[in-house]
Amino acid sequence: MATLQTNSFGNPVSAITGATWFGYLARTVLTFMFWASGLAKLIGFDAGVAEMAHFGLEPATLFNIATIIVQLGGSLLIIFNRWTWLGAGALAVFTALTIPIAHNFWTMEEPIKTIEFHVVMEHITVIGALMVVAWKSR
Repeated sequence: MATLQTNSFGNPVSAITGATWFGYLARTVLTFMFWASGLAKLIGFDAGVAEMAHFGLEPATLFNIATIIVQLGGSLLIIFNRWTWLGAGALAVFTALTIPIAHNFWTMEEPIKTIEFHVVMEHITVIGALMVVAWKSR
């Protein structure tokens, strides 16, 4: 019985997904929501502080700085595949913490309750993706 060979020459999908540039692109896209938010909070620092205060996080300035560090630092660790487990873990914990702080749908009225429920489901999916990144980066 003949065996099926899957090398990059005969399989264009393997050629693309196995390329170094694809790994950087995939990790950059995966972390987009984090580094974009971190940059927004850095560039619009006062707005970031106001967001922290809105969610009852005091001292708001310190929480904004910590958020920027976690979002940008975690993203960079993943994108450059250095201590990836640490970056993925930090962003996963950060994402999990946003659920009771900013997306507590169980305390809301409709229609925002359903919208926030879907946001939470997306957050859980992102946490799963970060777990895969940590697992595969070993």
